Amino acid sequence: MAKKQKEDIKQKEDIKQKPKEDMSFLEHLGEMRNRIIYSLIGVLVGCAISAYFITDLMDYILLRPASSANMDLQNLKPFGQPFLFFKVILVSGFIIAFPFVLYQLWKFIAPGLYRKETGWAKKITFFTSFCFLSGVGFAYFVMIPSMLGFAASFGSDKIKNIIDVNEYFSFVIMILLAAGLLFEMPMVSYVLSRVGMLTPKFMRKYRRHSIVAILILAAILTPTPDPVSQLIFAAPLFFLYELSIIISKFAAKKYEASG
Repeated sequence: MAKKQKEDIKQKEDIKQKPKEDMSFLEHLGEMRNRIIYSLIGVLVGCAISAYFITDLMDYILLRPASSANMDLQNLKPFGQPFLFFKVILVSGFIIAFPFVLYQLWKFIAPGLYRKETGWAKKITFFTSFCFLSGVGFAYFVMIPSMLGFAASFGSDKIKNIIDVNEYFSFVIMILLAAGLLFEMPMVSYVLSRVGMLTPKFMRKYRRHSIVAILILAAILTPTPDPVSQLIFAAPLFFLYELSIIISKFAAKKYEASG
């Protein structure tokens, strides 16, 4: 009798560990199509919101770093501003919809996960969005003002800096998105460690290599040659790498316990 009870308990545990749904290939395609459609709808809603507030978005947010740095902007193309506004609406709409798009990705992956994995995977949506938006905020409030301040003050007084507005916004958008993606480092390390693809030992072993890689990346992504701007960009990445090691250690223990 005791043996039978143990077998029943084991069967129940196996059921809990199995994926919640068995879907055919066509059903997976249909589910992927639905999630893509929902994500596009979310981006369109985000674009609609940014389009409604586009004047305030341009004048009080995106143009503010240039104004603070006393940098003059000009448009050099006949339809430069309409195309520029469309670009800003599209990028800001994606940023607004990023948590929703990430949630749709999770909903697509969820049916193939084991039941015990759904608990931690659901939290990824929140923390990934938080990391991305933190990177965007850090870039806007710290990195961009320091870089533009250096660019506006560098050089001869005989040369007046009048910047093409499209070049300015390309720079701002690149820095915002790059910082947002790089701030995902802790979440990437958590996911990879949670599935056994990364270990804290590996990250500690290659710490020196990562420092060199971060400095090279900072030199590439920061268009200004001054070391201060590069260090402002690199410093949070050093911190995020160390934080990723701690997170990897925590996630690796979870993986070993579940294995």
